[in-house]
Amino acid sequence: MGTGKKRRDFTPFLFILPFMAFFLVFIVIPLIHGLLLSLQGWSLLSDPVFVGLDNYIELLDVRRFRAAVQNTFMFAVQSVPLLLVVPLVLALFLNKTFVGQKLAQNAIISPFLIPSSSVLLLWIWMLDSQTGMINQIFKAVGLPGQAWLSRQGSAMGVIVFVTLWWTAGYNIILFLSSLQDLPQDLYEAAAVDGASGWAQFWHITLPLLRNRMLFITTLQIIASFKLFDQVYILTGGGPAGSTRTLAFYLYETGFRDFMFGRAAAVSWYMFIMIAIFGLLQAKLLTRWLGEGV
Repeated sequence: MGTGKKRRDFTPFLFILPFMAFFLVFIVIPLIHGLLLSLQGWSLLSDPVFVGLDNYIELLDVRRFRAAVQNTFMFAVQSVPLLLVVPLVLALFLNKTFVGQKLAQNAIISPFLIPSSSVLLLWIWMLDSQTGMINQIFKAVGLPGQAWLSRQGSAMGVIVFVTLWWTAGYNIILFLSSLQDLPQDLYEAAAVDGASGWAQFWHITLPLLRNRMLFITTLQIIASFKLFDQVYILTGGGPAGSTRTLAFYLYETGFRDFMFGRAAAVSWYMFIMIAIFGLLQAKLLTRWLGEGV
């Protein structure tokens, strides 16, 4: 028997090396660079100057930034519950066996597969205040047409609705895959004990879907704070800045005003808000679902 030290096998590290290299080059280094950039005053016409936390402090006094934070939170509060509840309800419906089930699944899920620009240009045409299909239907039944995208009271609601219509299919797929894996013997035992359909849903389905719901909630919170395409194409941040979000304000600051240091600070504010809001909502959802077990 040898008495020397046992040789370490580095083979497993070779398998994860490509991912670690990708993670380092495209995640860690840009993250550190963005942090350093946020501590500098740098525009297109000037050299970088170290300013410390000035970018972060000055942003708190910028009215457009505060409005963008408020709009982003409002969108998240409105869209995340809808993108959790509506796909779950539709998944429960599509999980049943009925005539035309496959057709219904394809029709409901397919919008998610369409590129964002195509979806949003389609909705711009449908919502046009003069010739849009929706306003034509309104006029046909005697109702006045609406300027959906140019009124402060409706623009954000339209963005929430279009986002729901477009992206719900992905969450439906996630819920359907989980529903089809649930143990049927639990439902059979509950039915024998006289449990109603609602009782089975509340005490069996929801608890078993807890992890999937937490996953979807986390994804939707991140997506909500990154909202850009819908705002850029549908409203351009208007009317009167009522739909300007953090991601759109970051775009304006960095690529229109060329204030790169301040734009980097906005991105770090986004990162902090996503982390805090995601953790809080995940904790609340876990507690609520835990009470139903």
